[in-house]
Amino acid sequence: MIVCHCTQISDHEIKAAIDWMRTADPQTIITPGKIYHALGKRADCGGCMPLFLDTMRHCDNLGVAPPILRAKSDIAKDTHHEGRRKGHRVSQRGAAV
Repeated sequence: MIVCHCTQISDHEIKAAIDWMRTADPQTIITPGKIYHALGKRADCGGCMPLFLDTMRHCDNLGVAPPILRAKSDIAKDTHHEGRRKGHRVSQRGAAV
């Protein structure tokens, strides 16, 4: 299946790149950027990134996942404030005198 239409990267190429990187260095943290680099390509529009990351998550040989690939905890899923403190918006602070 084609994952990135801009650069014509398939899910098989992503998995092969992960396998190659894992064989070359078992301790390396594999990121999407490293996969693009290993394939000799560059990300273009970024529209493929959700599918690209999902493909990486389902690869058995991924090993240590960078934070972007880790599953969110139940607590993080329920928060809608992105970790910002309450009143971070100017409109929520009240009128400045």
